[in-house]
Amino acid sequence: MPTYPQRTSAKSLVQAALMLSVVLALAACGTSTQPPVICGLPGTSGSATCTCNSNALGACPAELNEYLYASGSPGQIQTFAITPQTGALSGPTGTVSGPQSSGVAAVQNQFLYFSDPAHAQIDGYSINPATGAIEQLAGSPFSTGSSSAPQGLASASGSSVLYAADGAAVDAFTVSNSGALTAIAGSPFASGANTYLTVDPYNRFVYTSVDTAPGGIFAFAVGSMGGLTEVAGSPFTIPGQTVANSQPAGIVDNGAYVYAALSGSNQVAAFSIGSTGALTALAGSPFAAGSAPTAMAIADNFLYTINSGDGTISGYSVNSSTGVLTPLAGSPFAIAGTALTADFSNQYLYVTGANGIEAFSIGSMTGNLTAVSGSPFPGSGLVGLTVVGE
Repeated sequence: MPTYPQRTSAKSLVQAALMLSVVLALAACGTSTQPPVICGLPGTSGSATCTCNSNALGACPAELNEYLYASGSPGQIQTFAITPQTGALSGPTGTVSGPQSSGVAAVQNQFLYFSDPAHAQIDGYSINPATGAIEQLAGSPFSTGSSSAPQGLASASGSSVLYAADGAAVDAFTVSNSGALTAIAGSPFASGANTYLTVDPYNRFVYTSVDTAPGGIFAFAVGSMGGLTEVAGSPFTIPGQTVANSQPAGIVDNGAYVYAALSGSNQVAAFSIGSTGALTALAGSPFAAGSAPTAMAIADNFLYTINSGDGTISGYSVNSSTGVLTPLAGSPFAIAGTALTADFSNQYLYVTGANGIEAFSIGSMTGNLTAVSGSPFPGSGLVGLTVVGE
């Protein structure tokens, strides 16, 4: 399990997780006594405190290459290159066959996985570090069992374990050096009925949204080998509900707080994370959202959720000390979509919509969304979305 610093703020945790991910995937930067600097992020190239070491992928690049992957119709996965200076997308630079799935996760920026609930399997791909192109792995697709239906996928930065929300359980797999999946002893791990899940950035806890009445959050502690142990008190109920079943959907975890979109009550639930992984509802939670919120994304100290019922996106600032959410000026934004994700630098937000992929720059102080030049970028029936840095 990776070591992690003492919690100070949600922002520092996100930055630490980003640093760990890039260092493990690319190179370790900085051999002096000063804090390491991540090569390739804005403003760090050529820094006197950053020394890029060679690794299995070659020399540390001058710029961090980012690629966006989207699954869509008819059964295709598309690759787009992200222009770091503007957030614009080039491509699709490549297209391969694969499931039209909203469940997608990258493992150590080397492998990409899409869930295929209709066929009880997970499709896996290797990522070419030079181009971002993907190629189906030997042995893929990987079966999850004849009676399973894997949906949401998640993996912590630097971890070689992949988790899948699978009906009333969580599947756990180790990822080999070749990308092959092997079920962890004890998997699947029983949970409430779930569609979405999230992993703590430091691979300590896994949380799933329990969408059966009255709705709640199931918590697991992650063992040294990736196995899961139920956290006492699971599932954690959502106080202040205005309906019989809040139907939690999208769920995110920034290391200090867990947020869940309540599609049945048009709200966002917020919890602080205890030392054991137990959850405590924050003051004021749940917070108002648009109609039928579903998918969510965190970008630094901002949280965004798609409101599938009214074609908008709600945006919030996250208080790093308390986790409390405050609606952004102009929120909800008139942006319709099905999935969304932020890039590694937390400067850009990407949203799948009827016209393809919409790209927005994120105001560093306000969190407001401004369309990137050239947006929307072409795509058909896109439902799954993730960003990988190389």
